[in-house]
This record gives sequence, C-alpha cells and structure tokens, in this order.
Amino acid sequence: MDRFVTKTRKKTLESPDEEKKKIVEVACQSGQVKRRRLESNFKDEASLSATEEEDKDFAHALTWKKIEAEGLDCDYTLLFQRSEADIVLKELEKEVEYFSGDLAKVHVFGKLHNIPRRQATYGDQGLKYTFSGLQLSARPWTPTLVMIRDRVTEATGHSFNFVLINRYQDGNDHIGEHRDDERELDSASPIASVSFGASREFVFRHCSSRGKKASRKIEPVCIELQHGSLLLMNWPTNVYWYHSLPVRKKVLLPRVNLTFRKIVGLNKTQKTS
Repeated sequence: MDRFVTKTRKKTLESPDEEKKKIVEVACQSGQVKRRRLESNFKDEASLSATEEEDKDFAHALTWKKIEAEGLDCDYTLLFQRSEADIVLKELEKEVEYFSGDLAKVHVFGKLHNIPRRQATYGDQGLKYTFSGLQLSARPWTPTLVMIRDRVTEATGHSFNFVLINRYQDGNDHIGEHRDDERELDSASPIASVSFGASREFVFRHCSSRGKKASRKIEPVCIELQHGSLLLMNWPTNVYWYHSLPVRKKVLLPRVNLTFRKIVGLNKTQKTS
C-alpha cells in the first residue's frame, strides 16, 4: 500500500494578487499574448466569492505529499490556487489545438481505434514523440503552456522540453493501463502531470500484479488528482508500475491533463503494452 509523508519546500509564494500579476508577466514575456487580455481576466476575479476566499488561506509554501510503495516514488502538491486554476483552464481551452483524423486514433493489434479522449503535443522545435504506432510532432509552446511549464520547473527544479495534453470530456473518456517508457524519454527525468478541471481517480498497478496470471499480489495505489494539482512521477515508478485513468461515469465535467516530459532522442519507435 502507499504511504504518505508530508514535506514542505522552502520556496514561498507571493500573495494571491501578486501571484496573479506574476502569471500575466510571465505569459507576456513570450510576446505572443496581449497583457490586457489576461489582466482583464484577473480583474474579473477581484470580487471574491466564498470559494475564492478559501484561496486566500492557500499555504505560502507548497506542501508536498510523498507517495511511496515498492518501486513507486511520487510527489503530489496543489500547484495552483483554485481561482488561478480556473483562469488557466479557460486559457488552455482557447489555445490548445487537438489532433484529428488518423492522429486521433491508436494502433491496437494492427487495427486503428478512436482514442477515448483528445490529444495534443507541444514543445521545443523539432521534437517528436512516438507511441502506439503514432508519431506526434510538437507544436510551438503557447503563452499559457510556457507559464505552466515554468511554474513546474520552479517548483520541482527539473526542466522539460515537451508536453502531452489529454482532454477528457467527462468520466466516459479514459486512458488504459500503460507505462511512459518510450525510448525518446530521458529515463532519469521525472514526468510532471498537471491537472485542471474535474477531479479524477488515477490508478497505479504494479507490473507483477496485472492480469489473471499475476505472479504477486500487490495492492494498487489510487490518487485523486485535483484541479490545479501537480503529480511528479520519479524514477523508477515507470519501470515497475502501470498507470491509468479509469472510466468514472459519475464525472460530468471535463478535465485537461498536461504531462511534461524531457525528450532526448528523435524518431525512435517503441512498442507499448
């Protein structure tokens, strides 16, 4: 089973108003978005509701939960305040362009099947990511993606050059058990998963406890990924544990998940389970 250890990073965050201003400034440094548009969004949030009042009590230092099991090492925190995460989600819905046609399908046992979610890839120029028979080229970073990426780097100390985005319309959209172990990925770098929108259950299952012929009985590890949260999957998690986002029909709202990665090789095809 998983065990949790809470630790606090030394880095402190600014007040809510200063944090909002910081996002505007970071997003505008790319020169691809007008300051007025984002400032207007934050100004609209000036009148705090009861929910937003809770955000004022947001811890000044990020509080991390250590999630550990045999061969599993993850860190979890709320990276964005709720009101801030709401604004970021709105910007992502405007900016992200998802794949269509054959790029929205996946190869399973030699046949093409529709992917039960929407996908997009962004990153540094020239990067490509190959999985399940698909080779996906990175689109240029958008202002909002740059801001999120830099916030993740600031919180974790790790840099990333690529992001895979999955959009789940509701609880019927899902992703099956898999490992992020493609050859392009830097195995020494963690994968940073940032979630916006509906909370969804994220399930880890040990490779030795899968299927009817499982050689061992190891309990799965389940995590509720909240709006604005960051899950850092450290080595050797992806060596031993599969992860999935199961169908949850009671979930009616959309969710956008961004998994930031570090790619070190190009055009290397890898078969996935």
